[in-house]
Amino acid sequence: MPCATDTTRLVPLARHGLPEICDAFLSPAGKGDFFASRVWYDTVLAHALPPGASPLLALSEGLMLPLLRDADGALQSLTTPYTLSWKPLLAAGAEPRQAARVLGQFLRNERPLRLDALDASATGMDDILAGLRSAGLVPMSFLNFGNWWQPLLKGACWGSYLAARPPALRTTIHRKLARAARDSRFELVTQHGGELEAGIQAYEAVRARSWKPWEPFPDFDAALMRATARVGALRLGVLRDNAGVAMAAQYWVVWGGQAALLKLAHAEDARAASPGTVLTARMIRWLIDEDRVAALDFGRGDDAYKPLWVAERRQRIGLILANPLRPAGLMALARQAAGQGRRQALQWIGKAQG
Repeated sequence: MPCATDTTRLVPLARHGLPEICDAFLSPAGKGDFFASRVWYDTVLAHALPPGASPLLALSEGLMLPLLRDADGALQSLTTPYTLSWKPLLAAGAEPRQAARVLGQFLRNERPLRLDALDASATGMDDILAGLRSAGLVPMSFLNFGNWWQPLLKGACWGSYLAARPPALRTTIHRKLARAARDSRFELVTQHGGELEAGIQAYEAVRARSWKPWEPFPDFDAALMRATARVGALRLGVLRDNAGVAMAAQYWVVWGGQAALLKLAHAEDARAASPGTVLTARMIRWLIDEDRVAALDFGRGDDAYKPLWVAERRQRIGLILANPLRPAGLMALARQAAGQGRRQALQWIGKAQG
């Protein structure tokens, strides 16, 4: 029976980036999952850690969990308000069930863990959960957030994509793009340098004039834009009026053949020109026709505008991992079960009243 060994350990992380031992677990540059890459995690460590939290790795042979220990001493996934997915990271050739069992045996003496932003259908996830259960940990799932996206058919173009959009959006795009050609200019930034710094300034100016000026980690977006530009993954779009004032800005990351929208904003005082709609259309046209991406990802949340642009919804889940033989673990599982029971009861009441 596999068991925890001297190589199974918690490794404290420095804020300047991941150690080299992580490279065997991370997505290579430009391939796989961006949110499992060094670019992502190094930027998070430097610019998006909550106050009082300590980053660390739960590491065994074959499996790595990037985690945080919060100010109260509990462990949770190393996720942020910007994370679109998080997963246990397997080394090439590792057997997921065995690796998870070994790491689970080490973690069962810890307080309950909370893991967010998981894709329940990810390759190897069922085996990882089975390994954790065999180590004595009980995983209880909960709904975390929705993620709207759309895979694109091979050979797709802007015209075919637009034809599949709802009629009202198609009409709006045609009308607004025609006006924007006269009244605004579109800038796309992909490279590091002076244009990027001007683009970042424009993005931050738009955010300050938008409906959501506050950011929990105000330096994070600029840092991620710089980091992704250095590896050729950034697509930063800015829409300016004819006087040069930025009206909308958004940035995407192109990685592994997919494009993910990390953040977008438009200035409230320019709303009449629909700059957000215009810029989103211009960006998607570029991503499809020039970058030839295979999928569009509109990020976290069920905002009403997202189903207009992309057709499919994925559910990200969270997990509470707890040892029921320890008091803290049993209490955590009981709280999670009670919360699920309340939600189910409210759903039934709502259906009955409806």
